Amino acid sequence: MSGKGAPELSVRNCGDLRVAVIAAQWHEKVMDGLVDGALRALHELGIDEPTLLRVPGSFELPVAAKVLAGRGYNAIVALGVVIRGGTPHFEYVCQGVTQGLVQVSIDTGVPVGFGVLTCDNDEQALDRAGLEGSNEDKGHEAVIAAVSTAVTLRSVSEPWH
Repeated sequence: MSGKGAPELSVRNCGDLRVAVIAAQWHEKVMDGLVDGALRALHELGIDEPTLLRVPGSFELPVAAKVLAGRGYNAIVALGVVIRGGTPHFEYVCQGVTQGLVQVSIDTGVPVGFGVLTCDNDEQALDRAGLEGSNEDKGHEAVIAAVSTAVTLRSVSEPWH
């Protein structure tokens, strides 16, 4: 299981953060699980009014994240799923989405939680979607990572000029 070795993160004092969740629409059952896990995590953290934005697919996640990062969000969570097929499409989409989301985070300084599943088959995706019987809840994990990073960055004071 890929979740082995994950840190136990304790996040406090984050109820005032503006957080956006961006979710792709492909693979509805998997995406429903990821979104539910993300919203549950936000509620547990006391962030009761997150923005939820839906985009057509995972490839559209980076541009949506870039726009939201420029609109004052403290953290963004990107949720999607790409399932390997018989063509190179999988590699191109996964690479583009991953690089795009990393670039948004680096360029803007806004943490982007990576909740994009890149799986060989539907069974692997369902096992990570946070559904009943799933071994992992990647939507929940992506929120905790993004919000934890936002809290950490907020604690760093501005340098003197």
